[in-house]
Amino acid sequence: MNLLKTVATVSGLTLVSRITGLAREVLTASIFGAGAQTDAFFVAFRLPNLLRRLFAEGAFSQAFVPVLGQVKAQEGPEAARRLATRVGLLLFIVLSMITVGAILAAPALIWLMTGGFSGDQVRFDLAVALTQWMFPYIVMISLVALASGVLNTWSEFRLPAFTPVLLNLAFIGAALLLAPRLEEPIWALAAAVLVGGVAQMVLQAWGLWRLGLLADLAPMLRTPIDSIKSTWNDTRVRRILTLMMPAALAVSVAQVSLVINTHIAARLETGSVSWLSYADRLMEFPTALLGVALGTVLLPSLTRAHSTGSAQEVSALIDWGLRLVVVLAIPAAVGLAILSIPLAASLFHYGAFTAKDMEMTGMAMQAYAVGLLGLIAVKVLAPGFYAQQDIRTPVKIALATLILTQCFNLILVPVLGHVGLALATGLAACFNAGLLWWKLRGRGTYTAAPGWVWIWLKVIVASAAMGFTCFFLADKVLWAAAQATPFLRIAMLLGIILVAALVYFGGLSLMRLSWRGLLKAPKSGAEA
Repeated sequence: MNLLKTVATVSGLTLVSRITGLAREVLTASIFGAGAQTDAFFVAFRLPNLLRRLFAEGAFSQAFVPVLGQVKAQEGPEAARRLATRVGLLLFIVLSMITVGAILAAPALIWLMTGGFSGDQVRFDLAVALTQWMFPYIVMISLVALASGVLNTWSEFRLPAFTPVLLNLAFIGAALLLAPRLEEPIWALAAAVLVGGVAQMVLQAWGLWRLGLLADLAPMLRTPIDSIKSTWNDTRVRRILTLMMPAALAVSVAQVSLVINTHIAARLETGSVSWLSYADRLMEFPTALLGVALGTVLLPSLTRAHSTGSAQEVSALIDWGLRLVVVLAIPAAVGLAILSIPLAASLFHYGAFTAKDMEMTGMAMQAYAVGLLGLIAVKVLAPGFYAQQDIRTPVKIALATLILTQCFNLILVPVLGHVGLALATGLAACFNAGLLWWKLRGRGTYTAAPGWVWIWLKVIVASAAMGFTCFFLADKVLWAAAQATPFLRIAMLLGIILVAALVYFGGLSLMRLSWRGLLKAPKSGAEA
């Protein structure tokens, strides 16, 4: 498996997902703005997303993928397939029970998230109703995550990377076709969540069927009681559950921080939840393109390297990932910070999205950009622990990060409002990444290869030149005044980004950065 080619493929498909995601956010901002109804929707959608990160992309993936990869390598594909089917059955049962409980407890959950929106009963009731309708999404997306983990273990990365596009298309279709026909248009977005969840689940099921990985499903469904018993008695399933406990704690720590931030934002000026959500969506663009792509590809490779006892390969894989992160994340952070208003204006400042919304979203983006390097680096560093089935260390670091985040909130929010929440998140992300890096080095899992000092110096100089160029060009445009000509405004933004990219990569080339050494990935243990 060519790691660079695989990362590029996953990143390219993720780019498609993020472009459609941006189109979805543009429509949401234009049609619904950043008011009480969007605040209610974002809070309601955050609850199933919170559990999705806990059960699907977080604790579950961190515990499931390394064990599944180990079983496949040591016992063969059939044993791994049976294990995946058993885990899927157990996951479905547990999450179905959680969904029923959450629907019944929705009023209490929304109050915990928002504090009752400071007495705004209409907004509170809408958030409760939206939550009750959308919560089944957690079952669908968790099964999608299970399927993605299985497909990635079989080195099929393309389909899981493309799957999120379906949710974005559901949002776009609902906003354009369904919202105008409803008395409360925001309900179109709730319908989009359910339709998108079903579509993603169907596509992933097709991917599993195509590889013959659903062969054990029908026999298990014919004898569900016996299947549940055999699942519970499977020592490998119990191993996954054992690993999930500390992993769940680690992820839940991050989600507790998110809940606290949402609670605080809901008590600030109306629109604060929406401003942070729109800014967060833009920050997810580089995080997904680089961080998620690298993390997705590196975890199976690191698991294989660790299973075969190749410590040198483990270190080389982490070092390669970190080099890509530094070279690409630092200029991305500089660009997002300097072009925050042009981005918010070009993508969101239409229709119901006001000039104030644009400014507030841009300020949140600038604060989030402080932590972009940390957010992306975590995606490379954390798999170094998960591949060794060590989840306790990230748990301890996550707890420290949570405490630090809330300390930052106490200091920053009274002064900066919603911007303080974003800045606290960014600073804590850098702290998280720094501790993970320090621990990996301390235990000898990772040893930095030669040349890092020169990479840092060249990246900083090139990023500074790029940042000055962005500021100089963007300062010539009255972005808010260009609302009547969106295509011209987007064209100007794309032109600035193109010039900035030429300045940055041209600067690195002039300083003789070794592109061949940077892009050449370590040989994966799966390569023949």
